[in-house]
Amino acid sequence: MGYADLGRLSLYVEEHGSGPGEPLVLLHGGFGAGEMFAPVLPALSERRRVFAVDLQGHGRTADIDRPLRPELMADDIAALIRHLGLARADVLGYSVGADVALRTAIQHPDQVRRLVVVSTAARREGWFPEVVAQMDQMSAAAAEPMMQSPVYELYARLAPRAQDWPTLVAKVAELKRQDYDWTSEIAKITAPVLLVFGDADAVQPAHMVEFFALLGGARQDPGWDGSARPASRLAILPGATHYDILTSPLLPAAVLPFLDTPDTTA
Repeated sequence: MGYADLGRLSLYVEEHGSGPGEPLVLLHGGFGAGEMFAPVLPALSERRRVFAVDLQGHGRTADIDRPLRPELMADDIAALIRHLGLARADVLGYSVGADVALRTAIQHPDQVRRLVVVSTAARREGWFPEVVAQMDQMSAAAAEPMMQSPVYELYARLAPRAQDWPTLVAKVAELKRQDYDWTSEIAKITAPVLLVFGDADAVQPAHMVEFFALLGGARQDPGWDGSARPASRLAILPGATHYDILTSPLLPAAVLPFLDTPDTTA
């Protein structure tokens, strides 16, 4: 599709599919790009229009003079939905993209029909302690050693200015050191939410249940007829980690029935 001019930011977006289903916006993880969703994109785009976004400073989207914050990037996504001429869209985000998706639903509730949150925590302490320690230790100094990694290969291949790599590393490091607790705001989300984790995720299992409870789940038996079933759902994919969950064929198998549920019976 190319670039969507949102004012300060020119956001790279690719459109896939043309089915009658609700449009779906995909938001990748840190150091990634929209093409991270390539393993599951054919299934997701079979019956709907799918928009794979490169977030600020990632992939083909050039950086701007602004820190990386989920709250700011959420405003970008809301502006993109308007730019595309959509009244609303389903939004699926992974890791950092899941944070952006959450903030989009919190800050712009009228523009998000359904929300899929893949492998992130509602508050920083929801990650395993060793993951938080790694976040705390991350710094701009990691830019050079990370140039031997697949994420740099992706960045160098796509970025308008490959020399901005140290800036991206510094901004992501600064982002991951930020403390956050969105639990009170998440509890007020009006859109149905699907939480997806791996059974070997970087998020603590107890926090997965805590997160689900914020959305009305894990509170009571739904009854024999399911009448007390919450609108939101929880999926834990066997054999998946935080780092390979986007390659799991079980991901679209969990996501598509949730997105296809009629609003009147959600």
